[in-house]
Amino acid sequence: MEYNSAKIEDFHDIWVFCEQRSGKLMETDFELVSEGRKLADERKAQLVGVLLGENVKELAKEIGGYGADKVYVIEDPSLKEYSSETYADALCQIVMDKKPEVLLIGASTIGRELAPRCAARLHTGLTADCTHLDIDMNKYLDFLKEASSIDLSTKKFKMEDTNLKMTRPAFGGHMMATITCPRFRPCMSTVRPGVMKKGEYDPAKAEKLVVEEYHAALTDPLVKVVKIVTEEKKGVDLTGAEIVVAVGAGISKDVEKGMALANELAEVLGGGVVAGSRPAVEAGWLDHELQIGQTGKTVRPKIYVALGISGAIQHKAGMQDSETVIAVNSNPSAPIFEAATYGIAGDLFEVVPKMIASIRAAKAAK
Repeated sequence: MEYNSAKIEDFHDIWVFCEQRSGKLMETDFELVSEGRKLADERKAQLVGVLLGENVKELAKEIGGYGADKVYVIEDPSLKEYSSETYADALCQIVMDKKPEVLLIGASTIGRELAPRCAARLHTGLTADCTHLDIDMNKYLDFLKEASSIDLSTKKFKMEDTNLKMTRPAFGGHMMATITCPRFRPCMSTVRPGVMKKGEYDPAKAEKLVVEEYHAALTDPLVKVVKIVTEEKKGVDLTGAEIVVAVGAGISKDVEKGMALANELAEVLGGGVVAGSRPAVEAGWLDHELQIGQTGKTVRPKIYVALGISGAIQHKAGMQDSETVIAVNSNPSAPIFEAATYGIAGDLFEVVPKMIASIRAAKAAK
């Protein structure tokens, strides 16, 4: 069947590009497959993974354990290491042949390069760095009620709309934009790592998975990978941290002391990670890799402590799924208290030392 991206009735099923590096699947793959399962159920469609590489077929079962019905595996020596030319060629060939309705790709360094190349070849749209996805209109309206200040009673929506609704930060995180691609298929989206909740692995689903090998006619690439040099990056695993202490503009009157208190609190809580809001990062107090929020990273720790963070919607989007949120802010009306499990209205420079002392005393009493 001839490929025509505008003939949307020919396109079916929800697809996830499953990125692997050196024979290991990325954590984002499981997040996307878990989210893709929800979308596929809404569309009463199949959830399909696409896996590229060399000798990677055995990885497919793991994808099935998170909800995929089928995985297409494309194996070739030229796919052993990532190359934008060969990966885009292989992925576009199978998309043009099988015609998925939706194609999700993780917004990793590889995904951010691969997705736009494929979208251009496939003559379709791409929404980058998404933080929320919906197909069902009722679920999308529920999302708007929680995440926006829109008066829905004054708006009209086409309830039968089954386009993928792709929401992402816009204008530096000060707005959220929902984008659809009604005229072309597949609907393509890159999804920010950490924002979608990974489901539970189910061995029974893994056993039911259908694995199908696909042969792509790959030509010799113009650019070849000669050597790969890996550099160990020194840093912290923010998205995987169980304890996060985040600082905001509230430490501005004494940044050095504020950072010292945050680090000390993180240590007594059990070796947590110190991060910050966008104002803290823009002020140069923390590296961008430690920013939490719509334009930063999304975290789901067991304990999240917000020190001097007002709690604008852009920040709350990055931490609202934390198990326990402790907020300290001198403004009793700060929005952060709406997301807090425990809130303390007071000067953090007075409150945090008392918190540290109390925690140490409790540990010593055990």
